[in-house]
Amino acid sequence: MNEVYSASDRFGGLTSQDLNSTEQESVIALALTVLAQRHQRGKPIDSSSDTRRYLRVWLGERRTETFGSLYLDSQHRVLECQELFRGTIDGAAVYPRVLVQDALRLNAAAVVLFHNHPSGIAEPSRSDQVITERVRAALALVDVRVLDHVVVAAGESVSFAERGLL
Repeated sequence: MNEVYSASDRFGGLTSQDLNSTEQESVIALALTVLAQRHQRGKPIDSSSDTRRYLRVWLGERRTETFGSLYLDSQHRVLECQELFRGTIDGAAVYPRVLVQDALRLNAAAVVLFHNHPSGIAEPSRSDQVITERVRAALALVDVRVLDHVVVAAGESVSFAERGLL
């Protein structure tokens, strides 16, 4: 690592190899707390990279596929983050109707979809693209925009918006 850290960064030069397993679990818990505070109700989503990091830490190590949505108001402030569907090691059934119902209940203006790939490879599949289009079309009927769909794996994440897939 050739990065320069400020004197106020107590963790700057630390690596995972410097920590025992208990310390690593504590760091993960702390990271989840910090990231959750940035994604709590009423806070604006300022950075897609923060959102991807939050989702990677929250979902990255799961052993079954989980699909959810981050519901946002018209100013892209968080209304709610929901884990909606759980599946198997390689898929989860997703029902666009549920997303529409929740978006209407929350009076959401936009959503960020997310799901994990337990395989450890975040590359979106063709079925990921198909369900994204189905959900996007359903939400469009009630004027709710899909801003992104983030696919998460333990060490990486892929944004549909950044890939030009939305």
